[in-house]
Amino acid sequence: MKRHLLGAALTPLVLLATACSEQDSPATNTQPVSKETAAPVAAVAISPLEQEARVKMDKLAGMMDEARSKGIDVAREETIMWFSEQFLKFANWDEANPKAIEMAFGYERYYADDKERLAAELPDFERTKVIEILDKGIGELGKELAGEIKRRPVNKVDWQNTKAADNMFISNGKPIFPYDYFSKTVGQPLTNKDIYNDHLGALYHGGEHLYEVDHDRAINSFLIKEDGTWDEDLLKNLTDIPDTNIGFLVYWIMGIPEWVEALEPEVRSGRSLFTGFDVDNPTARDLWSRIIRHTGELTKGKKVTELGFVLANEPHWYSEKGHWTYNFKEMNEISSYTLAKFQTWLDNKYQGDLATLNANWGTSFASFDKVEVEIPMDTALQGKPIWYDWMRYNMDRGTDWFTFMQNELHAVNPDADTHIKVMPRMFMYNSRSGGIDVEALAELTTMVGHDAKAFGSANIRPGKSNDWLKKYAYKWDGVGMFHDFMESVAPEKININSESHFLSSGQWRDLDTRTSYIRNVYWLATLQGMDANMGWFWARDPDGSPEDRLEGELDFFDPGLGGAYAGSNNMQPHVTNEVTQVMYDLNSFSEEIIALREQQRPLRLFYSETTAINTEDYMTKGFEFYEQFFFEGFPMGFVTQNIIEKQDNSKWDTVVVYNNPYVKDSEFAALQSFLNQGGTVIVDSEYSLSMNEYGQARTAKLVASKGKLIVMPEGSDIAAIKDVAMAEIADSMPAVAIAEDNGKPFKTTHWRSVKQADGSYLVNIFNLGHDTAKLDLSLIDGDIASMTDLMTSNPVQTSFELESEGVLLLQVVPK
Repeated sequence: MKRHLLGAALTPLVLLATACSEQDSPATNTQPVSKETAAPVAAVAISPLEQEARVKMDKLAGMMDEARSKGIDVAREETIMWFSEQFLKFANWDEANPKAIEMAFGYERYYADDKERLAAELPDFERTKVIEILDKGIGELGKELAGEIKRRPVNKVDWQNTKAADNMFISNGKPIFPYDYFSKTVGQPLTNKDIYNDHLGALYHGGEHLYEVDHDRAINSFLIKEDGTWDEDLLKNLTDIPDTNIGFLVYWIMGIPEWVEALEPEVRSGRSLFTGFDVDNPTARDLWSRIIRHTGELTKGKKVTELGFVLANEPHWYSEKGHWTYNFKEMNEISSYTLAKFQTWLDNKYQGDLATLNANWGTSFASFDKVEVEIPMDTALQGKPIWYDWMRYNMDRGTDWFTFMQNELHAVNPDADTHIKVMPRMFMYNSRSGGIDVEALAELTTMVGHDAKAFGSANIRPGKSNDWLKKYAYKWDGVGMFHDFMESVAPEKININSESHFLSSGQWRDLDTRTSYIRNVYWLATLQGMDANMGWFWARDPDGSPEDRLEGELDFFDPGLGGAYAGSNNMQPHVTNEVTQVMYDLNSFSEEIIALREQQRPLRLFYSETTAINTEDYMTKGFEFYEQFFFEGFPMGFVTQNIIEKQDNSKWDTVVVYNNPYVKDSEFAALQSFLNQGGTVIVDSEYSLSMNEYGQARTAKLVASKGKLIVMPEGSDIAAIKDVAMAEIADSMPAVAIAEDNGKPFKTTHWRSVKQADGSYLVNIFNLGHDTAKLDLSLIDGDIASMTDLMTSNPVQTSFELESEGVLLLQVVPK
């Protein structure tokens, strides 16, 4: 049997998508069948469903020949044919190896009790879905051959010549949105066309594919030996990457060699789940300085770095008691180096005034270098000065580490692009004990990086809220609100989702995921700012078997990885095909998408990390407010102190301060400066802005100055504040208006519009609700001459219906 040590041979994407990272108990320890014991696929007789599928493949092939003869593009059908062939092969493998598939289902607790039935049904399920995508392809191409629709030809990604521009990728002179899967099957060569092609994506993931059975796969701590020399075999995995297709590299900072620990016994104090050492440790920093500089020089100018260097995989340092990461030995203590840096930070923060620190903390330290702090910290201290000081420092500590990493890389490779796979939860969730300042990191790196997710169906973990299902077909907040924040912070930077969990995660999966959801979420994310995405995950070898990591003895620190395969897109041909189909369409309309998303954001919500640290429900309340504006036909935005101070304030009209009682004096001053320049500020109540970071009352009040200040009456609800805000930006609202009737007392239709050079309007509409929406589209200042569905080239009436999860791209021509 092959040796598969998943704890050592882990790619950078296993991460928190696994079960245990959601405080779940370990999955079953039953072992799957390895490739050595797998039954040959040839032993499986051709099923009636496969025969039916192959008849349809022959029919579609004939239609494609006819289309080619008429000059009709058939790239979409070529992808349908490719996935059909692949998944028929996969179905046969799954049928020939039922025990392996049972074990795959058994590793995911959500499916474990029903694993035998699911394994038995999977092959025909896959064949049935192949038939469905073939039927859909036959129908669509049939309409085009009959002249009923006209589709725009596919604009494929030029995987060899795509370049990173200032805020988008460019291919053959046009914007392009590269797509792929973050984890391609381990052990397959980068030149394997069954893995790297237009259908699955053809990015080279150089860092991810460094393979050494004894160490983590990626640019890691084990590149340097104890004698100070380089492990040349590991380096070859980096230097031997062919300089053809574009790609990205990953600094995988989870492990640390034992010889380093022998030199520095504290090196693991203050470690975290995906950062296996103390980032304040000077020996660790020296080690990584050498690694970053050497690998930066070796890869300088290579195509595999066109999408940048990922400085870390899902970094976090949660330091509050009771957090699930404690069981993974995250921040169980801090090192003497971290404490010393905290003491210095406090000395600077308090400007040497020890008496004020002691008064704030209720302590009697004799000097700053005698300050002590208990980590992890008791959550009962939230809102107290000691809580604020540590949590703010922990964020600054994380930012300092990534500043160090980027500086080391740029010292030898100044043009290298960088991003960090920041988890949206660091912004979207209420906790701020994780040591990640999302705004600071987006400002720091040359690209914006993250792994934004959505839930296509209910959370499969017990005790998790699914309240969003009461209104929406899928959980979109991590796409909408998170992207609007990142785009507000760094509007001129490329936005990369290096592990998109749109298809499945440890928290949700659906064996029969809706293709309408796939199209809607990928399109929405791209409109919101996503320039490239690598989905979770592709784990099939070309013969149909699960890839190496998911075979043999799954000896892995987080057993949830084994459960990631079950119910994923690796079992769903309709899902995997739809990902490519929607990316084809997005790339065919890339210029229109860029025009729609590069607009002013007239209304900005004020965001304060200070209040977020000090309160337990800041983001919950923040989303409830943001949500009310998401369906009003314009792109939302955010402002912070940094945005006000560093960006052109004329790019927005009005700032709304909602639920922000704690702000630093510098944040308060930034809001006043916006008013001084003539801006409008709406404050939800006198309570907002009333305290500094330590809960001390602020005597100063905002004054209108050259601007307009509106302080809402005490007790004003969200609806009242929204009405005032919408009135203030009335002159900046788009010329296109949509009236919606979805049978509910709330809106679910999101849209954007932009005027084009010829006087027409582009309008992109999404229905995020469960029900069909009746829509009436009009122009504020005139009548409509015609409307055209750009996806089909067919006319559309001004009153129309949009089904649940429907997406429309319209051209509206005024009279």
